[in-house]
Amino acid sequence: MARDFTTVGVIGLGTMGAGIVEVFARNGLDVFAVDADEPGLAHGREILAGSTGRALARGKMTQEEHDALHERVTFTTALDDLAGCQLVVEAVPEQLALKKDVLGRLDRIVAADAVLATNTSSLPVTEIAVATSNPKRVVGMHFFNPAPVQQFVEVIRTVITADDVFEDVKALAERLGKKPVVVGDKAGFIANALLFGYLNHAVAMYESRYATREDLDAAMRFGCGYPMGPLQLLDLIGLDTAYEILDTMYKQGRDRLHAPTPLIKQMVSAGMLGRKSGRGFYTYEAPGSPRVVPDRQTPSGTVPEGVALREVAAVGVVGSGTMAVGIIEVLARAGLPVTFVARSDEKVAAVRSSLAAGLARSVEKGRLEQAEADAVVARVAGSTDREVLAGVDLVVEAIAEDLEVKQDLFRDLDRICRPGAILATTTSSLPVIDCAKVTGRPQDVIGMHFFNPAQVMKLVEVVHTVSTAPDVLATVQQLCATLGKVAVTCGDRSGFVVNALLFPYLNDAVKMLEANYATADDIDTAMKTGCGLPMGPFELLDVVGLDVSLAIERELYLEFRERGYAPAPLLEHLVTAGYLGRKSGRGFRTYA
Repeated sequence: MARDFTTVGVIGLGTMGAGIVEVFARNGLDVFAVDADEPGLAHGREILAGSTGRALARGKMTQEEHDALHERVTFTTALDDLAGCQLVVEAVPEQLALKKDVLGRLDRIVAADAVLATNTSSLPVTEIAVATSNPKRVVGMHFFNPAPVQQFVEVIRTVITADDVFEDVKALAERLGKKPVVVGDKAGFIANALLFGYLNHAVAMYESRYATREDLDAAMRFGCGYPMGPLQLLDLIGLDTAYEILDTMYKQGRDRLHAPTPLIKQMVSAGMLGRKSGRGFYTYEAPGSPRVVPDRQTPSGTVPEGVALREVAAVGVVGSGTMAVGIIEVLARAGLPVTFVARSDEKVAAVRSSLAAGLARSVEKGRLEQAEADAVVARVAGSTDREVLAGVDLVVEAIAEDLEVKQDLFRDLDRICRPGAILATTTSSLPVIDCAKVTGRPQDVIGMHFFNPAQVMKLVEVVHTVSTAPDVLATVQQLCATLGKVAVTCGDRSGFVVNALLFPYLNDAVKMLEANYATADDIDTAMKTGCGLPMGPFELLDVVGLDVSLAIERELYLEFRERGYAPAPLLEHLVTAGYLGRKSGRGFRTYA
């Protein structure tokens, strides 16, 4: 039977420690809250009062509950006051020597049967545990920020941790309303091991000026549904904390992808730690403020000086698949006359039918008036003859992801379209320059990577090659704004922004499963509840299709020649076996 914890301690009253105090006190436990000095205690009180005050104001807590919670908390600077605690959680800064010192001192104060827990997010729990006389009673209890809100807790079991200690802490986490996942003592555990490789890669993209901070963040928010972009998240976490986590992960695993990007270290040295210092990747109104204020990197939103936009009064679309139909609807709903070309009369009819059905659903759901739907249909003309594209100002290619087929089309478009017409490809993985080079107008060729379904997804990756003219880039960016889309601009590299950040993370998740470190269910739970992602990596892989995912990962590996990007053997084996995800009925999970 699990022990009944009634009195607990928390050491370190920063944002995380104060949040853990609140979690315990909210659930009826008496809490001793400890910090090194009076300013530390005052800071902890302020965080606790602010959080509970907001809950009270929003009606999530009654005045009686609020007052009772605060009565359960005793603030102190004396470690000796923890003598009667059955469990103590340390939440001091992420420094191994400091954590070992705290637990070593605590070990001599609390009772022999008290449990000692570390909230480390990346340091080896075993090494912290051996600083005590009885490492069997030490366990990792990694809460996520903000602790009162985030449901996920990683319970880290070392090779020394006693079975009853681990079971009791897991039961306590469940009593607190959390979703505990049990993992072994590996740097980064589940969530950080997967999250920080992705964050580090985003910093490398920014450092190389491949994309702006705003575009990197917008890409992952609007392309993947992430609650925050990677650079925004790093500013929230703190760049000093991020550096320590990455450095620890690299030293343990020697994975070059976890070696902190030099820019992170430079920013930490300069005191640019993120929100808490008022300056990180973004500039904030004041230290601790979430409000971003303009700085010299903030985009002006205006057309560059000396660049004149090209007119886009009529557009063409080549293709008849789901993506093509979506793009046709988006363009026509923005008021543009659209001419589409499909390979046969049957496909022309199918496009019209799909378009009409999609618009009818929008009318049925009250998102569109019938008159507007009729107007959209009236703006769309279909043909099997590419020659009808001779007078359009821009053509969007949305055919099969086959380079040879696309090149044949671009050669023909180059012949047909008027001089100055923009030729755009929706490719998600092929080099845009390979389409441009077969034309006599590479300066007019650009990537417009819509996301599926195009009618719903707000993101468009605007991909410029080394040949793309500045006015073409500016015109397409402006067109995206007219369409109500968020345009992120990047260079012509495999994966562009979204896939280049997303798929190495997915590949890391497969490697983690392959190594039997955690189950697919636990990894998905960690990333959804711990990081707030809309889907876990294995859910997403099964939706995308394992064959599609493998093809993208192979492209990334060939482009960057980075060992860490090589597709996990498990993914290769599943695709070979025909287990492609939901579409085949089996992938990482089996579907009815």
